Amino acid sequence: MDVEEFRRLGHELIDWIADYREKAYRGDFPVMRNVAPGTVKRALPAAPPTEPEPFDAVLADLNNVILPACTQWVDPRFFGYFPSNSSLAAVLGDYVSTGLGQLGLNWQSSPALTELEEVTTDWLRQMTGLSDAWSGVIQDTASTGALVALICARERTTSHGATRGGLQSAGKPLVVYTSSQSHSSVDKAALMAGFGRTYVRVVPVDESFSMRGDALAQMVQSDSDNGLLPCAVVATIGTTATTACDPLADITRVAKAHGLWMHVDAALAGSAMILPECRKLWDGIEGADSLVVNPHKWLGASFDCSTYYVRDPDHLVRVMSTNPSFLRTAADSQVKNYRDWGIPLGRRFRALKLWFLMREQGVSGLQARLRRDIGYAQWLAARVDATPGWKRVAPTPLQTVCVRHEPPGLSGDALDAHTLAWVKRINESGKAYLTSATLDGRWMVRVAFGGEATQQRHVAELWELMQTEVARGV
Repeated sequence: MDVEEFRRLGHELIDWIADYREKAYRGDFPVMRNVAPGTVKRALPAAPPTEPEPFDAVLADLNNVILPACTQWVDPRFFGYFPSNSSLAAVLGDYVSTGLGQLGLNWQSSPALTELEEVTTDWLRQMTGLSDAWSGVIQDTASTGALVALICARERTTSHGATRGGLQSAGKPLVVYTSSQSHSSVDKAALMAGFGRTYVRVVPVDESFSMRGDALAQMVQSDSDNGLLPCAVVATIGTTATTACDPLADITRVAKAHGLWMHVDAALAGSAMILPECRKLWDGIEGADSLVVNPHKWLGASFDCSTYYVRDPDHLVRVMSTNPSFLRTAADSQVKNYRDWGIPLGRRFRALKLWFLMREQGVSGLQARLRRDIGYAQWLAARVDATPGWKRVAPTPLQTVCVRHEPPGLSGDALDAHTLAWVKRINESGKAYLTSATLDGRWMVRVAFGGEATQQRHVAELWELMQTEVARGV
């Protein structure tokens, strides 16, 4: 493909994306596609093409095979998982990033890549009200952030044991603490960092599904008294199931008293901290050691774009540093080499999509959209609270409403079956998309707001659809 052909096809693809967004925003597609497993694989050749194919054939398969098997995350009726709104400004930033073909191995390999990442992570720091004691880097996901945090915690507790015998030579087993509501990535990170499931403690939560600081203190003290070495605690601001927020001030006191590394997973809810009125939800954040905020959840950046902040970047660099001769340059002492701020050596120019988004929207535009989504959640929460048979099963601090329909006389497994049935009917109808989760051992339904194109009418239509579908099953 030469430059002129790229120019022609590039314009065609931009038009294709614009047409797709226009149709998706109108609700022209089913939100969830009812396709059987293997549908896409069966529609494509089992072996790669021996000879070049015309690009028109690729576009035809894009329209006829790929798009019909896509869930419409950008549809205004998508209320599942978390908002991954992928603002069009961020789409263009991602497009430019790929077009520039930059690869960040060190500062010299792309000064613009490194320094724009410094600028955008610092802009986000300021927007969320964090002090200038924090330094940021863009990772791929919060899962990677959790792994990096727990590796850093392990190395601080063992005085950089990895440079000696690693965990094999640790004098005592190291323990990690988190709540039953934390993301599964925390458990996975603890296992990958070598702690072992035996030494991952699940801290009880209160009636709001927030970690209990008193229970954490008791568990840490008990482990210490029994010859174990408390190492790290992972708190959550905006849990996956209910957007519950752990009491950071209480957790900070325990962490400081026992020398624990404190990591805060604010993947979703961190975006809300651009709203001054929401910052009370993470009171105590300045006592943490590391923090992750995902601008690709709710803020509007295209996936993947997860910002990871630390208060001691020197420790992070010491833990993650690699310095082969072929990457050393004369500028190393004056610049950041982000290869030493995480696991991968190379990095994409992710900062561009965040930069495009921030400049096109401005802080005020981003704030207005988040306030709108919180308003939608409050509107639905009020309707649920006022309607007989419906129950809001968790508080609604942000943009997710957790609900259950509880008909008289229905409980236990029968109630679970009813819940899963009505949400399944909604999803299969193609008129909306919701996700379910267990809470206190029973199924409930999460309604997560955040789509850029979602309007009040979509929220009202969803509420009508929910009532219609539960009535069909009673």
